[in-house]
Amino acid sequence: MHPTIFDSLRAFIAHHGYWAVALILLCENAGIPVPGEGTLLLASFLAYSEHQLQLGWLIVIAICAAALGDNLGYAVGHYGGRPLLDRYQSLFRIRPATLERGEKMFERYGAPAVFFARFIFGLRVFAGPLAGALHMHWRKFAFFNFLGAALWVTTIASAGYFFGQHWHSLLRVMQRFNVAVLIVAAVVLLSLWFRHRRLVRKEEIG
Repeated sequence: MHPTIFDSLRAFIAHHGYWAVALILLCENAGIPVPGEGTLLLASFLAYSEHQLQLGWLIVIAICAAALGDNLGYAVGHYGGRPLLDRYQSLFRIRPATLERGEKMFERYGAPAVFFARFIFGLRVFAGPLAGALHMHWRKFAFFNFLGAALWVTTIASAGYFFGQHWHSLLRVMQRFNVAVLIVAAVVLLSLWFRHRRLVRKEEIG
């Protein structure tokens, strides 16, 4: 994530709290390509490091926003049909191969594909609209959509919080790693320098 985008996203979350997370996840799961996963990771990290958010509430709100967003996307795809999905693909520059992969996955596995699509990069954004356009049974869609949202949000948020717990340890490891790299680099440079000096002396003597 670009530093300016990261800083802007962090400021947005810090200022609006749970509402920022809910809005971004709602938009992503409704079919708008915004950084939902990055937002959830950052928010869960801030929950640990700055205590502005609580992990439990963050998970509950994020699950509700993700599930609701997918249902909105489903409604758009259901009532708009394939022509709307084609315009959507063109508007957001989604590769035809990605859309085709999603269609094959949904046709082969049905509603359970909604569960797995959430964990596949690129498919999560338009899983709802695609399921609606293919006229998947709504109750099955809603069930597997909620299960997928619950597992996905819990996994990502827990990972961000866990990473926050070990942030200082990671910094220490990186500092030690950098020192080790500097030592190895110094040894290599000194060895090359001594080797070069020996070659120069042999040439002078010869």
